[in-house]
Amino acid sequence: MAATGISANRLELLQIANAVAQEKSIDKTIVLEAIEEAIQKAAKSRYGSEHDIRATLDPVTGEMDLKKVITVVADVENDVTEIGLMTAQLDNPDAQIGDTIEEPLPPIEFGRVASQTAKQVIMQKVRDAERERQYLEYKDRVGEIINGIVKRVEYGHIIVDLGRAEGVIRREQALPRENVKNGDRIRAYIYDVRQEIRGSQIFLSRAHPQFMAQLFAQEVPEVYDGIIEIVAVARDPGSRAKIGVRSNDGSIDPVGACVGMRGSRVQAVVNELQGERIDIIPYNDDAATFIVNALQPAEVAKVVMDEQNARIEVVVPDDQLSLAIGRRGQNVRLASQLSGWAIDIMTEEQESERRQAEFRVKSELFMEALDVDEMIAQLLVSEGFETLTEVGYVAQDELASIEGFDDETAEELQARAREFLEKQAKEQDAARKKAGVEDGVLEIEGVTLAMAVIFGENDIKTVEDVAGLVPDDLLGWDETKDGETVHEQGMIEHMGMAPEDAQMLIMQARVKAGWIDASALEEPEEEALEEGEEETSGAALADEVFQA
Repeated sequence: MAATGISANRLELLQIANAVAQEKSIDKTIVLEAIEEAIQKAAKSRYGSEHDIRATLDPVTGEMDLKKVITVVADVENDVTEIGLMTAQLDNPDAQIGDTIEEPLPPIEFGRVASQTAKQVIMQKVRDAERERQYLEYKDRVGEIINGIVKRVEYGHIIVDLGRAEGVIRREQALPRENVKNGDRIRAYIYDVRQEIRGSQIFLSRAHPQFMAQLFAQEVPEVYDGIIEIVAVARDPGSRAKIGVRSNDGSIDPVGACVGMRGSRVQAVVNELQGERIDIIPYNDDAATFIVNALQPAEVAKVVMDEQNARIEVVVPDDQLSLAIGRRGQNVRLASQLSGWAIDIMTEEQESERRQAEFRVKSELFMEALDVDEMIAQLLVSEGFETLTEVGYVAQDELASIEGFDDETAEELQARAREFLEKQAKEQDAARKKAGVEDGVLEIEGVTLAMAVIFGENDIKTVEDVAGLVPDDLLGWDETKDGETVHEQGMIEHMGMAPEDAQMLIMQARVKAGWIDASALEEPEEEALEEGEEETSGAALADEVFQA
């Protein structure tokens, strides 16, 4: 089409430019510029590529103006595109350096090769403009649901005709076992729009959690109006999903509104998702309550939370274990995704056995270290004592108040605990020295003798060695290997140190090593706080330095 326009008369050229612009939904100016560029390229092929040739197409009359441009310069380096000032002034006394001289060229006739080249130039320019138009049109529509028609299916990837553009639903973003054919109407969620080498790409999804959220917004007016908020969504696409909802209006039940009369609203979403089962969970700011709700229909006996590591231990009756875990772990996995907490499920019997084992280990520790009988050791554990340090340095009255104990017994137990701890410290210090860990490491705030021994076993021997660590070295990290998440153990992970404490320990080492100034760890002065600044903890400051 474009090549025909170049060889046609002036009016036909403009008509073709208009037709291409309308068909591709791009500015006619871009098409005219493409034609000009094509003619310039053809003219250079005829007159020589070293010439600076310009083509101008009048958008009203279709008149084509072809000319060669020569620049006035002080010193001529290229006599084809440049002319000396003195030479130029022979024809034009007013000529100055930087001026251009335009020499008109006769119209050119296009042969087969030139026509084909011109066509390629024009179509490439048009394609680039079309891609740019698609990107600008769709880049701000990320997060929307869009309707389209299935154009073709290639290796599981679904190409969707969106009218003025094409989108793609990759195999992993489609619903499993959903059978679509050419010409089917389909709804999908725009989750990304990118400019790539081959043009703008519009990525669609029917498996994205937000696709379900947007479907509820279309079916439930209260969600669309913001009265009901979908706080979290977790999906096993095509099989089962959980959504957490809450109401900003106390008079409206969020679960009932999403279900609809006789389940009409939720059923519309289920039908769109090929029968995917949807559990609608009332959201609660209390994480434990929300997780218990999310594990429905399983009943929960009790929960134990580890807020530091965002883990929760859920205890269920023996007959509820399979229901809580779900088929292939689906129920607990979706509840974990929904809440953002790692969930450990165990039965009441398993929990009882574990607590008995912990009780036995602590009792044996006290029996061995304090040289007492089983009854006294079990009394200490029953009263909540977990470590020898607690026994040795707690207020004596607390020990003496245990039934069956008196001041003399408490004093003797504390003496034995301290003696054991001192002996243990001497052994650890000897091990630390044998490993070559310098004394300065023990002067770092937060480092204990037990840590120093472990540092030595891992070839961390100087203050600078500790300063060069990162929190992952101490507490471990997760990484993906062959598609599976593998946890790499940290040096002192078993000690239960909090992430912010690990960061602060390393920061203290860096201060001691002279890498940073101690002022980086100081809290803001009261005057700054009075001006409305939030108080910043040492851990937060450490975070900033790590990020820097």
